[in-house]
Amino acid sequence: MRRLLLVRHAPTTATRRAAFPVDEPLDARGWAQAGRLSNALPTQCDLMSSPALRCQQTATAAGFDARIDPRLAECDFGSWAGRSLKEIHGDDTAAVLQWMTDPDCAPHGGESLTAFSARVVRWLDEERARDGCAVAITHGGVVKAAVVHALGAPLAAFWRVDVSPLAVTELHAHRDTWTVTRVNAQLLR
Repeated sequence: MRRLLLVRHAPTTATRRAAFPVDEPLDARGWAQAGRLSNALPTQCDLMSSPALRCQQTATAAGFDARIDPRLAECDFGSWAGRSLKEIHGDDTAAVLQWMTDPDCAPHGGESLTAFSARVVRWLDEERARDGCAVAITHGGVVKAAVVHALGAPLAAFWRVDVSPLAVTELHAHRDTWTVTRVNAQLLR
């Protein structure tokens, strides 16, 4: 059985202002919070990280030597990177509405939700075949796509899953399926 703990990275300036991410570093508060992860997560696990700086810094601050896996990267938001949803909505309401209702579109020029989720599912399928525990420091979108897949829910459910910085979502693999053990659990208080 594979026990998979998905941890969203610590906060950054972009997360605090609800902006689509660029490859930004953790802010000072994020570094401090991530440093407390080592006491909240099992250490006898495979440790993985998205290649994004904020994820690598979260792992480093927690004292983890994580293997980089590019499949754990956040969705490519193309021209929207660095901008807030509110700002983009004000500039092009139709594009935002299309993006949130049509999983095959990518008005920002990056990945569609369908393509992004397929990438995450391929990674999950590979993880399901492994035994033992794994911790993956990743992004909110990756966690949401994983939960939707584990539940066998339609892709539209992606928008109904909350994932806070440094929250853990736990999945367990059983033969050909995943079960959801906990979602968006706050480890640090």
